[in-house]
Amino acid sequence: MTWDISKMDEWTYQQFPPGAVIPDAGNSNDYITGGWRSERPWRSDEKCTQCLLCWIVCPDSSINVADEKVTTFDLDHCKGCGICAQVCPVDAIEMVPEGCELPEVK
Repeated sequence: MTWDISKMDEWTYQQFPPGAVIPDAGNSNDYITGGWRSERPWRSDEKCTQCLLCWIVCPDSSINVADEKVTTFDLDHCKGCGICAQVCPVDAIEMVPEGCELPEVK
């Protein structure tokens, strides 16, 4: 079973399948899920030791890594759970409210 989701933004509630079933595996990149986030992560490059614990525990695979170093957050998919900030051993990640200016590097 495959759905044509190209016009999903125009669907009425009756057109959504019951139970919110996603019939195709591996399609999480097709859905922007960061829109319900009330806080987003912010990382201090200065404090970060690149231990990658945040990357390991992120349930949404929203921490981008290149050359074994954290680079950015995928805010299209980050749901703002704050697990990354909780596990950071050097407090390099903090959760900041959506819509606010980012803190200055500490």
